[in-house]
Amino acid sequence: MSACKDDDSRIHAIKSKIRVVPNFPKPGIMFQDITTLLLDPKAFKDTIDLFIERFKGKNISVVAGIEARGFIFGPPIALAIGAKFVPLRKPRKLPGEVISEKYVLEYGTDCLEMHVGAVEPDERALVVDDLIATGGTLCAAMNLLERAGAEVVECACVIELPDLKGRDRLNGKPLYILVESH
Repeated sequence: MSACKDDDSRIHAIKSKIRVVPNFPKPGIMFQDITTLLLDPKAFKDTIDLFIERFKGKNISVVAGIEARGFIFGPPIALAIGAKFVPLRKPRKLPGEVISEKYVLEYGTDCLEMHVGAVEPDERALVVDDLIATGGTLCAAMNLLERAGAEVVECACVIELPDLKGRDRLNGKPLYILVESH
C-alpha cells in the first residue's frame, strides 16, 4: 500500500523536501537524501503523523528501526502507538548477546544485529526504514524478528524505488510507503 496515491497534500510536500544526490555513495546511485526533509519541521511532523495514522490501533508492540535512518522515524512512531522501539544495528554496535542476519544491498553486502531478548515470541512488529530499494535490508530485518518469534505485521518506508523491485522480495508482507521515486 502506498500513501503517495492518496490525494493528501502532505504527501506532495514531503516528496518536495527529499533531495536526490546523483552518484552517491558511488557512481550510478541516485541517493535519496532525507536530511532536507528533516530540516522542515512541518514536513517531518507530517511524515511521522502519516505513519502514526496508519499504525495506531493495530496492536503493534514492537517498532524495529533499521540503522541509521530508521532510528529517526521509528522512535516517535513507537511512542505514539504505545510500542517499544528495537534498534536493528550494524555489526559490533550493540553490547551483549545478539543475533545477526547478513544480506545483499544494491551496492554491496551488509549485516544487521538485534539484541537477544529484545523481542518476545508472538509480539507484533512493524519494521521502519527511510527507503526500500532492492529489499535486502527489510528482508534481513524481518528475518531477525521472525527468528525471535515475532510476527512482522508490516514494513513502512518513507520512499520506495519501485524500479528496483524490492517490494517483490518481501514474500507478500505488506509494505506502506509515502512517496515513490524513480
